[in-house]
Amino acid sequence: MPGQPPPLALYVHVPWCLRKCPYCDFNSHALRGDLPEAEYVDVLLADLEQDVAALAAPAPLISVFIGGGTPSLLSGAAVARLLAVVRATIGLAAGAEVTLEANPGAAESARFAAYREAGVNRLSIGAQSLSPSHLERLGRIHGPGEVSAAVAAARSAGFDNLNLDLMYALPGQSLDQARRDLEAAIALDPGHLSYYQLTLEPNTAFHADPPPLPDDDLGAEMHEQGLALLAAAGYAQYEVSAHARPGRRCRHNLNYWEFGDYLGIGAGAHGKVTTPSAGPWRVRRTAKLRHPAAYMDPANRGRLVSSERTLGADDLVLELAMNALRLCDGFYPGLFEAHTGLGVTRILPIVDQARADGLLAAEGDRIRASVRGRWYLNDLIARFAPE
Repeated sequence: MPGQPPPLALYVHVPWCLRKCPYCDFNSHALRGDLPEAEYVDVLLADLEQDVAALAAPAPLISVFIGGGTPSLLSGAAVARLLAVVRATIGLAAGAEVTLEANPGAAESARFAAYREAGVNRLSIGAQSLSPSHLERLGRIHGPGEVSAAVAAARSAGFDNLNLDLMYALPGQSLDQARRDLEAAIALDPGHLSYYQLTLEPNTAFHADPPPLPDDDLGAEMHEQGLALLAAAGYAQYEVSAHARPGRRCRHNLNYWEFGDYLGIGAGAHGKVTTPSAGPWRVRRTAKLRHPAAYMDPANRGRLVSSERTLGADDLVLELAMNALRLCDGFYPGLFEAHTGLGVTRILPIVDQARADGLLAAEGDRIRASVRGRWYLNDLIARFAPE
């Protein structure tokens, strides 16, 4: 008999920024004129209603993540309106995590108390660096002082669950500069740190005109140095770029990595919804209209989905591996079976060979990347792709 679908979360995309950063490949657009806040929330709520109506078995959300773009451009009233309808339409599970991404800056910080009052209980602050010269090179519009001021404002507003985003291997960055940057972030004492390497993504200004980045060897040194600093400060790495104090892992992202389900509303948002069935479970992936103008066009109301596909058995194997193998603890065979409807025997030959080659750790029945496997994660994941 089919079992229960995976846990369900909600991602809300806000596609505007004050300025497009040269490294950013997200669906974000420089704001021209006033933010069309009320109109955009109207469409978000219609989008949510359509997605919930299509669910075979709606369940309270374990998490909500309001990302972007720059969601902290939204007023507290807009966020309150959005979350009130979320509660009324589908509901939040007890203790649900509700995250909002915020950029450092006086205008955003002034809204933190209103966000907390609206029901946001976790802030993710996009610091990226705490070096004035590197922030300027990254095209950021804040300085280091605004990062520390935003953290103080968040705590004053009642937030005790904070993430800081920080990058390394920045243009012209030395090993010592990377260390000092991370030490400054740790000194702000967030519960969670997302520490990741700057990469040159297609369709970005940096990709078109590459800045001088540290070479691979120096980038690896920065990575190892960062892991040691974070561990010494009490941050446990639980995913490739995620480090948390006890009890502060990001539950929304964990749901992604454990191949859970999520609705995606907003311009360009993606969703994944599972319907248990005999044999491979029916897993449907959707994407919404990408450009804000098209998403908000009244002519498109009622047909906001721009693409959808149902994953085949081979897709399920590869996509679960792509997500779950990013976790330091990997996954148990039971998770594979419970979130795909496939028997674990389907992947055992791949697992056995990867263990023999030293890419998976040989410990019990947990399937997780070894230290070597993490260095060659793309090669490891590729083994789960169909022939």
